[in-house]
Amino acid sequence: MTALAAFGLLVIRLVVGLTFAAHGTQKLFGWFGGHGVQGTGGFFESIGIKPGRTMALLAGISELAGGLLFAAGFLTPLGALLIIGTMIVAIVKVHGANGYWATQNGTEYNVMLIVVALGVALVGAGSFSIDALLFA
Repeated sequence: MTALAAFGLLVIRLVVGLTFAAHGTQKLFGWFGGHGVQGTGGFFESIGIKPGRTMALLAGISELAGGLLFAAGFLTPLGALLIIGTMIVAIVKVHGANGYWATQNGTEYNVMLIVVALGVALVGAGSFSIDALLFA
């Protein structure tokens, strides 16, 4: 792998992973304009995801852990799986009925994250990753 390709994967992993982790902190701690476990749990209950608080906690942990693993390039397939799984639930429970485009609260953002996570998991995290240090 060229250094430029490895750097490209690093940039993708950092932006996607840290953004996803930040979404987890919104659910867990109410950071970045989030509603915390209580508020997110109430929303989850309102759309039929029960028990709301427990599921909000699990979603937040999945997003935080998946995002951090993905960003670090550590156990990258597991981080990608957490991202993909969370986005599939979001599509099924929230966005799927709204079509594709994000402007209509559709699946566009979710599909992009799934494709990026899957693509990185398939090609590997790159040379600038913990996986490369441990498993190369």
